[in-house]
Amino acid sequence: MDCIRVKLQKSRKDSYDIFVGHGIINSLGSHIRMRHDADRCTIVTDSDVNPLYGRTVRESLAETAVPVDIIEIPAGESSKSVATVLDVVGKLIDLNVSRKSLLIALGGGVVGDITGFIASIYMRSIPYVQIPTTLLAQVDSSVGGKTGVDLPEGKNLLGTFYQPKAVFADLSFLETLTDGDFKNGLAEIIKYCIISDEDMFELLEQEQAAIKKRKPDLMKTLVKRSCKIKADVVEADEREGDLRRILNFGHTLGHALEAASGYRLSHGEAVAIGMVGAAKMSHELAQLDGATCERIVNLIRDYGLPGTIPADFDTEKILAFMARDKKAVEGRLHFVLVKKIGAPFVTGEVPAGVVTDVIEELMVS
Repeated sequence: MDCIRVKLQKSRKDSYDIFVGHGIINSLGSHIRMRHDADRCTIVTDSDVNPLYGRTVRESLAETAVPVDIIEIPAGESSKSVATVLDVVGKLIDLNVSRKSLLIALGGGVVGDITGFIASIYMRSIPYVQIPTTLLAQVDSSVGGKTGVDLPEGKNLLGTFYQPKAVFADLSFLETLTDGDFKNGLAEIIKYCIISDEDMFELLEQEQAAIKKRKPDLMKTLVKRSCKIKADVVEADEREGDLRRILNFGHTLGHALEAASGYRLSHGEAVAIGMVGAAKMSHELAQLDGATCERIVNLIRDYGLPGTIPADFDTEKILAFMARDKKAVEGRLHFVLVKKIGAPFVTGEVPAGVVTDVIEELMVS
């Protein structure tokens, strides 16, 4: 088992470890018993993950010698709502969950985001740990302390910055992922390559067959390096003041596409299209050469991720959702673009015409 430390400057108590390895969930109980003085543990999971891993995780917590309960929510993005928050909070109250209790997020990004949000507001905050069961959650949403729920007006419009006490990325979970869920995670790994690591980009280009087969040593390398990139950025900019914005490469357009689709598009699919759009914007602004732009587009497509917007989408609707982006400053959208692989930059100077032209270029006829 390997460990990546997220060192946050504001307080040593806010720093935490990311554990990466195969079968590490078996040590969860001993870890919590040694490091957390919890009076009870409550696992929050969903209807897909609970039948697979709920019992295993519950049994691994036996060493804590405290009561362990499971709260199950329906699987899917629709559960990432205020209604679900209120439902889970009501159950926590019924279970006598206190400020000394520990929440455990067992699932993908939806479970992690909503559990972290609840932990940050329940009784003015209680501790929680992340056990991400999808590749996407292991390399992205479980790390960094972003929590949130969706509103009809857009994605993650209610949320907090609240760090977990630990993250357990057990690579054995990847064996049960659908191809779609696996590709979702690869989209975020490709993002990390583009903004920070050309060597990993080349690894993805050269080892496509083995990565698609989820070869364990390669997956461990990709998860570790992705977590390390994100940890380094979060350490330098915990609350998305400036540097952390580079983690949103592909997300400004991607989040708008998710919302415009009614979340029919998965996060990974939407971000993949968003990254193609960001690469093309970079090229249109003469910041990125054509050959590198093509490498980015080809890598995304080579891993079976979409690079075009479905034909039934409406440009004005996409632009309307983009206008509500919570990262807009003084009403101006900021995009993360790239000058080359490993050299991102943030700009609020992308002409509206360029944005519209790229969106329409990506539309499937």
